[in-house]
Amino acid sequence: MSQVYLNGAFMAPQDAHISPLDRGFLFADGIYEVIPAYNGVLFRFDEHLIRLERSLAETAIDNPYRREEWRKLCEELVARNGGGNLSVYLQVTRGVAAKRDHAFPNPPVQPTVFMMTGSIAVPAADSPDTASGSRAITLDDIRWARCDIKSVSLLPNSLLRQQAVEAGASEAILLRDGFVTEGSASNVFIVKNGTVLTPPKSHAILGGITRDLVVELCLRHHIPLEEREITESQLRQADEIWVTSSTKEIVPVIQLNNSPVGDGVPGPLWKTVARHYVTFKRRLCGHQDQE
Repeated sequence: MSQVYLNGAFMAPQDAHISPLDRGFLFADGIYEVIPAYNGVLFRFDEHLIRLERSLAETAIDNPYRREEWRKLCEELVARNGGGNLSVYLQVTRGVAAKRDHAFPNPPVQPTVFMMTGSIAVPAADSPDTASGSRAITLDDIRWARCDIKSVSLLPNSLLRQQAVEAGASEAILLRDGFVTEGSASNVFIVKNGTVLTPPKSHAILGGITRDLVVELCLRHHIPLEEREITESQLRQADEIWVTSSTKEIVPVIQLNNSPVGDGVPGPLWKTVARHYVTFKRRLCGHQDQE
């Protein structure tokens, strides 16, 4: 049976109870991370924890654990749930206050920590020669101005993703003032004339761990890459479009707003980068037998 972690103890999910006065429930006052594990090995753990620490600092929530304590908790949770290939979801809220008040509790209260695991589907990058690709639509970016914080306040993202699903797509690529920001739950790359382009980090996008690794791999393997603004016109005229996230890795988008991207199949540069990504992952975590 699966187990979760809540405020210092591992338990069955049905035994985990959180107060309705928790500020995460009342105000979405909390942050989260999702860390993949392959063969029971946490992937890019330090990079994820650095982002967690940054989100906590930006929201003035006390970090309840040191980095090595987080690592031990994540590793134990993975082991208790059978090891193998899992995603670790961890959430920290500001905690339970005595009353509902927009201002932070004074004195501060103990943060609430919740962790659970989920399954990871076989990523497209694992089989680049047979990957079918995905569909996306463009939508206006209706989210708040601090998307660089990995906040649990995800209602705008959920509304955008639902619009994509109802349109028969798997992702919404977001536009703000005529420029690409990111997906509803991903970062965005395009390819034009052999050069990979991705929007630079800013308050308008979340600094993705997979995004950063793709940038590293392109630079390491001498694939031309530029971090710069992408216009809506450039997106529509791209030879290739990719979206990246920690659990889906690098996904080729083959259709945008019912029009084919490039030749309407996963592109050659995506296949090259996907192979580099899988090689890197296997070197770090070993081979994975994914269902």
